Amino acid sequence: MLKVSNLRAGYDDVAVLHHISLQVRPGEVVALVGANGAGKSTTMRCLSGLMRPWEGSISFCDEDVTGFPAASMVAKGLCYVPEGRRLFGKLSVRENLLLGAYLQKNEKEVEDRLEFVLSLFPRVKERLPQTAETMSGGEQQMLAIARGLMSMPKLVMIDEMSLGLMPSLVEKVMETIRDIKKAGITVFLVEQMVQDALEIADRGYVLQSGKIVLSGSAQELLASEEVQKAYLGM
Repeated sequence: MLKVSNLRAGYDDVAVLHHISLQVRPGEVVALVGANGAGKSTTMRCLSGLMRPWEGSISFCDEDVTGFPAASMVAKGLCYVPEGRRLFGKLSVRENLLLGAYLQKNEKEVEDRLEFVLSLFPRVKERLPQTAETMSGGEQQMLAIARGLMSMPKLVMIDEMSLGLMPSLVEKVMETIRDIKKAGITVFLVEQMVQDALEIADRGYVLQSGKIVLSGSAQELLASEEVQKAYLGM
């Protein structure tokens, strides 16, 4: 579904990504893990169309989409849930959700999408009338993901969804990834909480200083001595 080949990118004259390659197949949950500053969010920005790579190619559903703008990527079925949630705090939960379907003009289709998304996130459904800023951190993260799913993507990319959450809430939010996969949506997850991400993923890539240093099944990476020493404190 998604194929990245020899991607190189950065800011001004400083390279952040150094010829990285990865793949995401339909129906998978794939995790891109690594420490803060490894280049994970830069990867997401390139894939979502918010940033143009210097070199390399991005293929989505067998189409070369390298350098396509973000709105085009959403229309093609690739949704990006950015780090930090980026909700419209003064708008209601329902209004935030409807903004996720801005490309769809058919009202019946929008209502069908809303019903589907709320079936995945019953807690969000309970909060529809209230403003987004009055929700808890975990609820806001669920809303951010739900808003992204309102575009009915083939692939949803989620950037650091555990950021700023209490440890007790991380597992609850991570569980939503399993529900999204069950609904038939492919997930590409960027996360610095390595163990939590790999426990829900099918496969993973380890990004270090802008380079892919390890890849394999989630079980292989969790069992890797290098991953255990560098990220799991073992």
